[in-house]
Amino acid sequence: MSKRKFGLALSMVLAAGTLLGACGTDKGKDNAGNTGSDSKPKEDTFSIAMVTDTGGVDDKSFNTSAWLGIQEYGKENNLTKGDGGYDYLQSKEESEYPPNLNKLVQRDFDLIFGVGYLLKDALEEVAAQRPDNKFALVDEVSDSPNIASLMFKEQEGAFLAGVAAAKMTKSDKIGFVGGMEIPVIERFEAGFLAGVAAVKPDLKVDVQYTGDFAKAELGKATANRMYASGVDIIFHAAGGSGNGVFAEAKERKKADPNAYVWVIGVDSDQYDEGKVGDDNITLTSMLKRVDIAVKTTAELAAKGEFPGGKVTTFSLADNGIELADSRGAIPEDVLAEIDEFAKKIADGEIEVPEFVEKKK
Repeated sequence: MSKRKFGLALSMVLAAGTLLGACGTDKGKDNAGNTGSDSKPKEDTFSIAMVTDTGGVDDKSFNTSAWLGIQEYGKENNLTKGDGGYDYLQSKEESEYPPNLNKLVQRDFDLIFGVGYLLKDALEEVAAQRPDNKFALVDEVSDSPNIASLMFKEQEGAFLAGVAAAKMTKSDKIGFVGGMEIPVIERFEAGFLAGVAAVKPDLKVDVQYTGDFAKAELGKATANRMYASGVDIIFHAAGGSGNGVFAEAKERKKADPNAYVWVIGVDSDQYDEGKVGDDNITLTSMLKRVDIAVKTTAELAAKGEFPGGKVTTFSLADNGIELADSRGAIPEDVLAEIDEFAKKIADGEIEVPEFVEKKK
């Protein structure tokens, strides 16, 4: 079937035109010969780079999506990977956030992204020391004048994932695996629970947190316990730890081709992660278009419209949030129902909660 995603047409914030050049800087002359560059940097270009959280650039989720946006911006503007173009630095532990950010500042990138909630403190620290540099923070809000804050309504896409799970479960047992218990992941949880409740109000979701975004073994162990208890669909919002959820589901499918086990991916389209021979255990994926947010912010900054000190929020209404094509895993009647919910959310008829109401 053709590519199908749930969401409306891009709004004006995502309709940025072709870039016309840089912000009047001739920094390229100063960067010639710096290490890390694939070729001599060009003059009149706007360079961008990012620092990942501990999940790494190949988490096949959040960081991967951000890096995709960086690469798309670079390629569309004839930039090369390295100084004067586009690049990234990976962080293996939190202590590497400040030095990695400073390294990119020293390499003279025009706009530097801190990808993830966990980079807020380090980014604000470096931004305060470098008031003339431009930074962007994904998934957290900063009032620093030289930091643009990029936020998402994750709860809206998670709601649609919840509807899909509730309609497709056979056991009436569904699981949610989160990474760390922080506001952004709690929005995923709140939206997912609300979506399930919209279809099956009495169905209880097994909610577990791994406490880490970079340990696949924790995700695998958590998924093992859930599937063993009868859960047949798990939605993960756990970054690299979520790779373990896929690993567990694939092992079960490989051992028993008739096993009814599914994973709903997150952030990027994780269809390829679910391949098991001729089968696939990815039901769908909730797309958080970090790539669009990164690219849009770079385009604005390059045109002299850097949204420093401001918050830009991406949602279902502007395709900043989507549900990926299910490749036939979800029948048409269920897809139609998901479409209806998507339209109501985008039109404001349904307001999806951001927080889970904790029982006393």
